[in-house]
Amino acid sequence: MAISLRPIDIHNYEAVCDLDVADTQQNYVACNMWSLVEAQFNQGYTTRAIYRNEEVVGFFMWVAQTGHSVSIWRFMIDLKFQQQGIGREALSLALEQIKSLTDVKQIEICYMPSNPVAKAFYSSFGFQEVGMDDEGEDMLAVIELSQ
Repeated sequence: MAISLRPIDIHNYEAVCDLDVADTQQNYVACNMWSLVEAQFNQGYTTRAIYRNEEVVGFFMWVAQTGHSVSIWRFMIDLKFQQQGIGREALSLALEQIKSLTDVKQIEICYMPSNPVAKAFYSSFGFQEVGMDDEGEDMLAVIELSQ
């Protein structure tokens, strides 16, 4: 099983928009179509399709917050491909790409505190919770990079 992250373009955007999660996960995941529109009209937004071999199975979007901080705003694996290790491999690849950006000192991610899987999953990659986000709705977790 080869997992890769690829730019989203005319050949794969529909497949990204067709991805879905289980009903119980709907409150945790934003609409991929809306995310692609956001990225199209805002600077510093990077989108990637997650592929298993040649099939689109997930979606990532990260945003350059400042010159030194990148925030992962979207990350999802289609319900048919969950629990297969794809998300773990995809997040590793995304973190590699983000860490390779010039001057990045911090990577952050937010998740709903009521999401039972998120804390353990993200902390296994080195994310450490630092408290609630500015809106007080999501938990903010960060990886501090030494440069």
